[in-house]
Amino acid sequence: MEGAQGARSMTRARALAAGACAVVLSAASASAIDAAHKAKADALAAKAESFLLAHQDKATGGWSVPEAPKADPGKPEAQAPSQPHMPGITGLVLRGLVMNPKMSHDDLAITSGVKYLLSHQQPDGGIYDRAAPAYNTSLAISALSQIKQPYAQDAVKPALKFLRHLQWGEEADGVVGGKEAAKPVTKDHPFYGGVGYGRSGRPDTSNLNMFMDALQDAGVPSTDPAVQRALVFLSRTQMLDEVNDMPYADGSRQGGFVYSTAENAESIDKRAGQSQAGTMEETLSDGTTASRLRAYGSMTYAGFKSYAYAKLDRDDVRVTSALGWIKSNYTVDENPGMGSEGQYYYYLTFSRALAAWGEAGFDVKVNEGVQRRDWANDLVDKLETLQEPDGQFRSVNKRWMEDNPVLITAYSLIALREAQQSPLVAGAGAPLQTTQTRPGAKPAGDGPAKPAGGVH
Repeated sequence: MEGAQGARSMTRARALAAGACAVVLSAASASAIDAAHKAKADALAAKAESFLLAHQDKATGGWSVPEAPKADPGKPEAQAPSQPHMPGITGLVLRGLVMNPKMSHDDLAITSGVKYLLSHQQPDGGIYDRAAPAYNTSLAISALSQIKQPYAQDAVKPALKFLRHLQWGEEADGVVGGKEAAKPVTKDHPFYGGVGYGRSGRPDTSNLNMFMDALQDAGVPSTDPAVQRALVFLSRTQMLDEVNDMPYADGSRQGGFVYSTAENAESIDKRAGQSQAGTMEETLSDGTTASRLRAYGSMTYAGFKSYAYAKLDRDDVRVTSALGWIKSNYTVDENPGMGSEGQYYYYLTFSRALAAWGEAGFDVKVNEGVQRRDWANDLVDKLETLQEPDGQFRSVNKRWMEDNPVLITAYSLIALREAQQSPLVAGAGAPLQTTQTRPGAKPAGDGPAKPAGGVH
């Protein structure tokens, strides 16, 4: 924003006190944060809010809005921007802003942002422009479902109905979503239960992650058929032979997650799977060594979070194996396995997953030993080092749009609010000693868990 409106936004943001409004999703209490870190998260979040409010598009109410085309006297009719609108980014910003309990849902920034989202709600119920209907609709639902305004809430039901049709399975009709439509398939199909962009003709764990967030934020119960279908796809992207019936997981004991069951629609018959982190040499359950897809950070936290949403038993082997990978590859310094690629998306999935898990810290593998960690304290300390004086967060890698300051600041704001909602504890953990696990190297842990990572 510019001028008087921008000044009002900055003043308003500075006046907003920090807080947390998310509901504990799983068991017990959320991970621990001490008083000093809670105050630090408050200050970092307030600066992030100021930056985001100052960068809201005054003409549309959205964020990261593509530039309108220059008027052509020969074509007086309205022309669409060369790039499609991505209302999902506005959804992320709104989701972060309303996590502050002192942010009024009548605030002009919120109402303008909601109107921008609703301006992209299509006759089919989806909230998107010309691309990525699942991605954009999922993020829009996550925001709208948290905004206490009738016009926001009224948009959620048709959006959810649309989103359900984008999941591969019984409710898909091959029509909703246009060229990105999911197909009706049975449970034995590798794509069953997944959700994707559509451009590669196959679903993926990242889009399913946002789909599951949307269902959770909208209050859809864990027994819902869409959640149960998602569990089938998740089991096939978890590198764990015990639950994964795909050949690329034969003998694997990693426990973490990969990106998809296939690289594209054409490769489905090969059932080769896909990991953005490539492959690794893994010691299999029978003691032999073979090349396997590498599980990685952001997708593992996404899968682990989805298990929490689905309310799987905490001693379910899918849950314990994913947690074992997390404990063996714990870090806030990078997206495990891919370094700085997708690092801020990693912080988003990391924070929401561990808030959903709801334990007050846990033991992680560090070098040759074990150390008790308070994840919220660690995350707040790391994000402090990445925030610029104006409140935005510094890009560390441009892949997956992470050179967009609005996008990565929205990711960071939500991560800070997830951390900040943790209950106070008496003291902080010791400084984190991270171990940089090399691609292909075996970390200490439960089985041969390996890192990897990225967002998509």
